[in-house]
Amino acid sequence: MTDSVQLGAVASRTGVRFAVWSAHAERVWLCLFDEKGEAETARLDMSRGERDVFSRSVSGLKPGARYGFRADGPYQPDGGLWFDPDKLLVDPYAIELDRPYVYDSVLGASRGEGGDTARLMPKAIVCAPTAVRRSKPVFRPGGFIYEVNVRGFTMLHPEVPESLRGTVGALAHPAIIEHLHKLGVSAIELMPITAWIDERHLAPLGLTNAWGYNPVTFMALDPRLVPGGLAELQATVSALRKAGIGTILDLVFNHTGESDRFGPTLSLRGLDARAYFRHFDGHLVNDTGTGNTVACDHPTTQRMVLDSLRHFVTNAGVDGFRFDLAPILGRTGHGFDADAPLLKAIREDNVLADRVMIAEPWDIGAGGYQLGRFRPPFLEWNDRYRDDVRRFWRGDAGTTGDLATRLAGSSDVFGKDEAAITRSVNFVAAHDGFSLADMVSYERKHNDANGEDNRDGHNENFSWNNGSEGPSGDRAIGEARRRDIQALLATLFASRGSVMLTAGDEFGRTQRGNNNAYAQDNATTWLDWEQRDIVLEDYVGDLARLRQRFAALSKLDFLTGEPASGDGLHDVEWITEAGHVMGQTEWEDSQRRRLTMVLATPAPRARARIAVAINGDGRDSAFKLPARDGYEWQIALAPSESVMRVPDDGAFLVPQRSVLFLEEKPSVSSRSLM
Repeated sequence: MTDSVQLGAVASRTGVRFAVWSAHAERVWLCLFDEKGEAETARLDMSRGERDVFSRSVSGLKPGARYGFRADGPYQPDGGLWFDPDKLLVDPYAIELDRPYVYDSVLGASRGEGGDTARLMPKAIVCAPTAVRRSKPVFRPGGFIYEVNVRGFTMLHPEVPESLRGTVGALAHPAIIEHLHKLGVSAIELMPITAWIDERHLAPLGLTNAWGYNPVTFMALDPRLVPGGLAELQATVSALRKAGIGTILDLVFNHTGESDRFGPTLSLRGLDARAYFRHFDGHLVNDTGTGNTVACDHPTTQRMVLDSLRHFVTNAGVDGFRFDLAPILGRTGHGFDADAPLLKAIREDNVLADRVMIAEPWDIGAGGYQLGRFRPPFLEWNDRYRDDVRRFWRGDAGTTGDLATRLAGSSDVFGKDEAAITRSVNFVAAHDGFSLADMVSYERKHNDANGEDNRDGHNENFSWNNGSEGPSGDRAIGEARRRDIQALLATLFASRGSVMLTAGDEFGRTQRGNNNAYAQDNATTWLDWEQRDIVLEDYVGDLARLRQRFAALSKLDFLTGEPASGDGLHDVEWITEAGHVMGQTEWEDSQRRRLTMVLATPAPRARARIAVAINGDGRDSAFKLPARDGYEWQIALAPSESVMRVPDDGAFLVPQRSVLFLEEKPSVSSRSLM
């Protein structure tokens, strides 16, 4: 480990000290550049010190200086070594860059070919970060996470100034904060904002990366998204926090854009690829599908990841992190280990102890699907929730029991080791896959614009088109699609666990059937604010407020069906549409499409109940609810279709394929006696 030495560029009153780690380099140079980052003004030898740290101090140098590294040593790609002094390398601890990465085949040329790459490379900028005041995270598990593609979110927003559109700074604009407040968002989750490079196959297709899941280094912000650097991120996080909204960063520690054997040499590959990336028999391991896998079992890599997380907490004040392909963080020579050194260090770190940690619990390597196997306090993206909810609303047989399990917090996944609360992040759509509107409008993916002959992206999306593939002018089809979207949203907000919605899904965004739009930095991924469905948007805000009003909807305890102490009310009752408790016969009925979940929730003076009546059938149906002396059921939130009481029956006529929320209130006669 290199804990005794601060890596990167550290500015002081007398100058700047530079330090970089490499176990296999024979020689490392510090390269200084002019203020435009064009001309190399000095190339200085760095001295190898303890624990393979190369360092050099430069007197009189100040923040704002541009620099990079070069390294020399064996050039043995088959042995995991790519040393080449012609390759200018970005500091792994860089905080700001003077320009974005741009792919060029010269960056991947063999040693002795292609020439010097300094003209093609970003230069790191010496910074003097100012720590922000530490505050507890705004977001708490059980809250509402709003996933945001930073660029696409505001590129077409009419109220955001053009100079701000597509940047992190735009998220602090009053119009954006007003929208987040209207929706009831607890935290925004920013898709990657650290500097990335386009995959090499995109340029010939005339495409660019629109998502950012191809980083080079882990702390440097991408100048295209954060032109104001760390100060812009600090200001935006602060503005959102003042508005009661947290910020979660989606970070990629599983691979870098240096990719496979034929990829570019940009930073870690040129400094010590054998240490920073996993190898087998001298070849790069590809557990990520992107050409390389970061060696998170190496002590120096572990420290780099931890330092990156601490940096964003200390110097930007973020609430927490979502980890892309998170099993990589726990991979050792023996496979995934939930108690691997890096995962254990993240859980136990003093700076990170109160931050929100969210794992995407799968990668494509052997044993890569690890849903439910991360340790608390990690939350986890729950794809089983996504698929089971979609299958129920698609009409798949035998899915009512699965739906109930997901509504109740997925105890089959997260209830191991006698856990009492769920760690599920529930979602029905995310950046990866169909948008929510496309899920009910397309049976098949339509990814031709990605240039891969529709081979990319998932083939099975558990989607349906309501009778016509893609756009339709048929009014009945349009109404059916909106009804299905509302039902999916209502199911999501009625479920135990944290809730995640991708920006734009609240008002019907479409990607025209593209379920892998990572390379569409255009109208496919840019939100169309002018054409949004305001009725649907309002409904999402109503759902969020309902969830906040009834604690039973946002609590994390697994539902047990047992009576609560004192009043005899059950934490949950599963009821048929006839008002009877679901029995084995009903649960095993593969054609059953109707169900009511009745939840007891604490209230100031009595335990109130809320009912979630789910009609997955293709026809309207009367739902009876369990009666209690002195109380009556009233509609709390209905879909856009009208809901009627059944005369003299005490039942509610729930429209086809919809969800109705009802609340229990003291009856008129009871209130008159109070």
